[in-house]
Amino acid sequence: MNTRRPGNIDEYISFQPHSWQEMLKKVRDTIKEAAPGAIESISYAMPAWKFRGKPLVYFALNRNHLGFYATPSANIAFREDLKEYKSSKGAVQFPLDKPIPYELIRRMVQYKLEEINKS
Repeated sequence: MNTRRPGNIDEYISFQPHSWQEMLKKVRDTIKEAAPGAIESISYAMPAWKFRGKPLVYFALNRNHLGFYATPSANIAFREDLKEYKSSKGAVQFPLDKPIPYELIRRMVQYKLEEINKS
């Protein structure tokens, strides 16, 4: 939601409205726990993780939702779990007026890890 360009994920979170910072930290922790070997960075002005040099997942806070980007393959694999959310080819929108599905995020990250390990 903030237009400043963060240099790292800590800055990204600190630039967001205070009321959403704990949720963003929890999303970050969920990803880190699911992918302990992944490298954090900022890509496309949002928190991003790579594993073995390949994109893993991204997220971004928007006005009414948390955008979660796990690429098309994860959205296809989890289409039943995602059917209640607005989604596109490689993105899903988790509404901010509903609980964030941390367990689903964890499973999607683990799916992407397995996919990268197989390639």
